[in-house]
Amino acid sequence: MSDQLAPRPRKAPTAFRTISEVADDLHIPQHVLRFWETKFPQLKPLKRGGGRRYYRPEDIGLLRRIADLLYTQGYTIKGVQRLLREGGLGEADLPLPEPAEAGPESLRSIIEELEDIAEELHALAGR
Repeated sequence: MSDQLAPRPRKAPTAFRTISEVADDLHIPQHVLRFWETKFPQLKPLKRGGGRRYYRPEDIGLLRRIADLLYTQGYTIKGVQRLLREGGLGEADLPLPEPAEAGPESLRSIIEELEDIAEELHALAGR
Protein backbone atom coordinates (compact mmCIF):
# COMPACT_ATOMS: atom_id res chain seq x y z
CA MET A 1 0.00 0.00 0.00
CA SER A 2 1.30 3.41 -0.94
CA ASP A 3 1.24 6.42 1.38
CA GLN A 4 0.59 8.72 -1.58
CA LEU A 5 -2.91 9.98 -2.18
CA ALA A 6 -4.51 9.33 -5.54
CA PRO A 7 -4.79 12.47 -7.66
CA ARG A 8 -8.10 14.26 -7.34
CA PRO A 9 -10.29 13.67 -10.39
CA ARG A 10 -10.64 16.70 -12.66
CA LYS A 11 -13.94 18.52 -12.50
CA ALA A 12 -15.95 19.34 -15.58
CA PRO A 13 -15.36 22.87 -16.91
CA THR A 14 -18.93 23.78 -15.95
CA ALA A 15 -18.61 22.55 -12.35
CA PHE A 16 -18.69 24.93 -9.42
CA ARG A 17 -15.43 25.21 -7.47
CA THR A 18 -14.61 25.97 -3.85
CA ILE A 19 -12.49 28.94 -2.86
CA SER A 20 -9.55 26.65 -2.13
CA GLU A 21 -9.74 25.10 -5.60
CA VAL A 22 -9.93 28.53 -7.24
CA ALA A 23 -7.08 29.87 -5.10
CA ASP A 24 -4.90 26.88 -6.04
CA ASP A 25 -5.77 27.11 -9.76
CA LEU A 26 -5.14 30.86 -10.01
CA HIS A 27 -2.22 30.95 -7.54
CA ILE A 28 -3.99 33.67 -5.56
CA PRO A 29 -4.43 33.43 -1.78
CA GLN A 30 -7.97 32.87 -0.50
CA HIS A 31 -7.95 36.09 1.50
CA VAL A 32 -7.22 38.05 -1.69
CA LEU A 33 -10.21 36.43 -3.42
CA ARG A 34 -12.43 37.38 -0.47
CA PHE A 35 -11.01 40.93 -0.53
CA TRP A 36 -11.72 41.22 -4.27
CA GLU A 37 -15.36 40.33 -3.57
CA THR A 38 -15.56 43.52 -1.49
CA LYS A 39 -14.03 45.61 -4.29
CA PHE A 40 -15.75 44.05 -7.31
CA PRO A 41 -19.50 43.61 -6.76
CA GLN A 42 -19.64 41.68 -10.05
CA LEU A 43 -18.00 38.77 -8.21
CA LYS A 44 -20.86 36.90 -6.61
CA PRO A 45 -19.94 33.35 -5.72
CA LEU A 46 -22.78 31.20 -4.49
CA LYS A 47 -22.64 31.02 -0.70
CA ARG A 48 -23.96 28.04 1.20
CA GLY A 49 -24.34 27.22 4.87
CA GLY A 50 -21.45 28.40 6.99
CA GLY A 51 -20.51 30.99 4.36
CA ARG A 52 -18.86 28.40 2.12
CA ARG A 53 -18.25 29.85 -1.34
CA TYR A 54 -18.81 28.11 -4.67
CA TYR A 55 -17.49 29.86 -7.76
CA ARG A 56 -19.24 29.50 -11.10
CA PRO A 57 -17.15 29.21 -14.30
CA GLU A 58 -18.04 32.84 -15.18
CA ASP A 59 -16.79 33.97 -11.73
CA ILE A 60 -13.51 32.18 -12.35
CA GLY A 61 -13.19 33.79 -15.79
CA LEU A 62 -13.72 37.22 -14.25
CA LEU A 63 -11.15 36.46 -11.53
CA ARG A 64 -8.61 35.46 -14.21
CA ARG A 65 -9.15 38.77 -16.05
CA ILE A 66 -8.93 40.79 -12.83
CA ALA A 67 -5.71 39.00 -11.84
CA ASP A 68 -4.23 39.58 -15.30
CA LEU A 69 -5.10 43.27 -15.26
CA LEU A 70 -3.77 43.79 -11.73
CA TYR A 71 -0.69 41.57 -11.74
CA THR A 72 0.40 41.47 -15.39
CA GLN A 73 -0.85 44.65 -17.01
CA GLY A 74 -0.31 46.94 -14.03
CA TYR A 75 -3.83 48.28 -13.50
CA THR A 76 -4.87 49.45 -10.05
CA ILE A 77 -8.01 48.18 -8.34
CA LYS A 78 -9.69 51.48 -9.15
CA GLY A 79 -8.67 51.10 -12.79
CA VAL A 80 -10.20 47.61 -12.99
CA GLN A 81 -13.34 48.88 -11.22
CA ARG A 82 -13.61 51.59 -13.88
CA LEU A 83 -13.26 49.03 -16.68
CA LEU A 84 -16.03 46.94 -15.13
CA ARG A 85 -18.31 49.97 -14.77
CA GLU A 86 -17.67 51.04 -18.35
CA GLY A 87 -18.73 47.80 -19.94
CA GLY A 88 -17.08 44.71 -18.68
CA LEU A 89 -13.78 42.95 -19.18
CA GLY A 90 -14.24 41.03 -22.41
CA GLU A 91 -11.05 40.87 -24.49
CA ALA A 92 -12.57 43.00 -27.26
CA ASP A 93 -13.90 45.59 -24.80
CA LEU A 94 -10.56 46.38 -23.21
CA PRO A 95 -8.56 49.41 -24.24
CA LEU A 96 -4.86 48.89 -24.75
CA PRO A 97 -3.21 48.94 -21.33
CA GLU A 98 -1.51 52.15 -20.42
CA PRO A 99 1.63 51.92 -18.34
CA ALA A 100 1.28 53.27 -14.83
CA GLU A 101 2.43 56.87 -14.64
CA ALA A 102 4.42 58.17 -11.72
CA GLY A 103 2.75 61.58 -11.65
CA PRO A 104 1.21 63.12 -8.52
CA GLU A 105 -2.36 62.11 -9.45
CA SER A 106 -1.30 58.52 -10.04
CA LEU A 107 0.57 58.44 -6.74
CA ARG A 108 -2.47 59.83 -4.87
CA SER A 109 -4.60 57.10 -6.43
CA ILE A 110 -2.11 54.44 -5.36
CA ILE A 111 -1.99 55.84 -1.81
CA GLU A 112 -5.81 55.83 -1.61
CA GLU A 113 -5.88 52.25 -2.81
CA LEU A 114 -3.27 51.18 -0.25
CA GLU A 115 -5.22 52.94 2.50
CA ASP A 116 -8.37 51.04 1.42
CA ILE A 117 -6.47 47.77 1.56
CA ALA A 118 -5.03 48.64 4.99
CA GLU A 119 -8.55 49.36 6.31
CA GLU A 120 -9.79 46.01 5.00
CA LEU A 121 -6.86 44.18 6.58
CA HIS A 122 -7.41 45.91 9.92
CA ALA A 123 -11.11 44.98 9.78
CA LEU A 124 -10.23 41.37 9.01
CA ALA A 125 -7.65 41.24 11.80
CA GLY A 126 -10.20 42.61 14.29
CA ARG A 127 -12.59 39.70 13.76
